Amino acid sequence: MALHFSREELAERRARAIQAMQARGLDGMLLFRQESMFYLTGYDTVGYVFFQCLYFGADGRLMLLTRSPDLLQAQLTSVIEDIRIWVDAPDANPSQELKSILADFSLGGKKLGVEYEAYGLTGRNGMRLNAALDGFCTLQDESELVTRLRVVKSPAEIAYVRKAAVLADAALDEANRLAGPGAFEGDILAAMQGAIIRGGGDDAASEFIIGSGQAALLCRYFTGRRHLDPVDQLTLEFAGVYRHYHACLMRTIPIGSVPAQQRDMHKISVEALSECEAALKPGRPIGEVFDAYARVCDAAGYRAARLNATGYSLGNTFAPNWMDWPMFYHGNPFEAAPGMVFFIHVMIFDSKTGIAMTHGRTSLVTANGAEPLSKASLDLVVR
Repeated sequence: MALHFSREELAERRARAIQAMQARGLDGMLLFRQESMFYLTGYDTVGYVFFQCLYFGADGRLMLLTRSPDLLQAQLTSVIEDIRIWVDAPDANPSQELKSILADFSLGGKKLGVEYEAYGLTGRNGMRLNAALDGFCTLQDESELVTRLRVVKSPAEIAYVRKAAVLADAALDEANRLAGPGAFEGDILAAMQGAIIRGGGDDAASEFIIGSGQAALLCRYFTGRRHLDPVDQLTLEFAGVYRHYHACLMRTIPIGSVPAQQRDMHKISVEALSECEAALKPGRPIGEVFDAYARVCDAAGYRAARLNATGYSLGNTFAPNWMDWPMFYHGNPFEAAPGMVFFIHVMIFDSKTGIAMTHGRTSLVTANGAEPLSKASLDLVVR
């Protein structure tokens, strides 16, 4: 079997999830997040783009309802033994089949938590689920129940995150090697992704962000590639990935020459990143990390050039997004704790002058504070 964690660790995770269910008065969970399925059972697939539900009972019972292409997938990658198949048809409604299975499990009148906040549960399927189970049982939104358990990483998970950080550094090395006047963005991107895959890593849950010129001020992927000008700027936001665990980095690389303002922005971004990492302490609200970013940028006169969030948790995530819960924003009361992993990104985008500067890296929260996992320098690299 292609399990990436011991059966004992997976069982311990499920035991903690059962405790959480019992504390919420739940008889079971209907799981639609692929992250939850992977975390609790090892199940690894992209089949969640179709209707797929893992029933997890408060008594420990597991049942996966999926399509036929994922039967062998689940058997190979997970500890799930009870796998049911719904068949594609013009009038197929797997929610009704799920109801029949739940009835066989004597769950009529019971209270079930649902992961509504899931890319694996579309709006249409969500409506069908509610309609099928209306009057049969009580449904309660418990989208964060398993997600909260995933926030604190086990030693085995942390080992995967550390490997991902090594791969991210290797990708940054390739970017620094290839960036320069006339360089093609496609070559840079291919080399970065190649370093990760050759290192035994995985595809990232999101597209790598790469933009130059005016597009260096963007923090979203968009299609199209260009060659770098003799004087230019290149912004990169990307992740090393190992066993679906992510470690992100972000950089802006000046090309050819550096305007004085961009040097100043580099200094401010490094200072802000340092202050953010100092604020990421166990027992402290993570909103204070954002406040550190805002305080440094605002004092330097870059209030209009900063964003309203400055990073988020990382872990085992699947497409289309590597951003995990929770996020750094003002007032977030969630407290950091040892074993959590966060990506802190400092972005300063001056739309008036068209100048960008960014710094970002992944940290592990320890008993003593934030431990940056990247070994890459924060010095200004000009190509």
